[in-house]
Amino acid sequence: MKKLVLFDIDGTILSTGGVGTRSMLWALKAVSGRQVAVEDGYSMSGKTDAQIVMELLEGAGIGREETLSKLERIWMIYSAKLEREIRTCSPTVHPGVPELLARLQPDVLLGLLTGNMERAAWTKVGRVGLDRYFRLGAFGDKAPERRLLPEVAVREAEALVGRRFVGGEIVIIGDTPNDILCGRHLLVKAVAVATGSYSAEELAEYEPDYLFETLCDTTRAAEAILS
Repeated sequence: MKKLVLFDIDGTILSTGGVGTRSMLWALKAVSGRQVAVEDGYSMSGKTDAQIVMELLEGAGIGREETLSKLERIWMIYSAKLEREIRTCSPTVHPGVPELLARLQPDVLLGLLTGNMERAAWTKVGRVGLDRYFRLGAFGDKAPERRLLPEVAVREAEALVGRRFVGGEIVIIGDTPNDILCGRHLLVKAVAVATGSYSAEELAEYEPDYLFETLCDTTRAAEAILS
């Protein structure tokens, strides 16, 4: 396999209508005993779950050390709540994604690169039947910042297939500026898609290698990824 292709989840593969956020806030309140709110102007887009938890609890007056001591319980309660809640909703799979994954699968190593914690990530893609395409992942409970996740994915890929992917052999597909920027230090190829909360014009400012409104044109998208 000549390429390691890493997909973001929320806004790129699918959208859950806020189920993840609501489940996260419920877990934070359950663990901290405090009402945890998302203030106006605060964005979770492109951040890891670990980063979000730290920032939201800090906003509620809870220090970093106390938060770290509670993380495992937060992950357990959050993921269990998400698994219950996601059964009651119908996540939206973004246009072209299933077709693109099916087209890419024979030729590349497909993985997830997401701010979601691991159990939540597999819950989301499993809910829409797309988990079968992905053989590895770099997840938001493994690193405090998104820029650290590409190296996690590269190590996972090397352990799985016995070779190290470098530079343009690594492709990151996402819908936020952080998706575009997170692998720049590794010289990866960044493919941006405007199916999340950022417009194509906003994403273009971060100079992705390729930019799409949607992934509907699977021929063009596959060519961009495989080139």
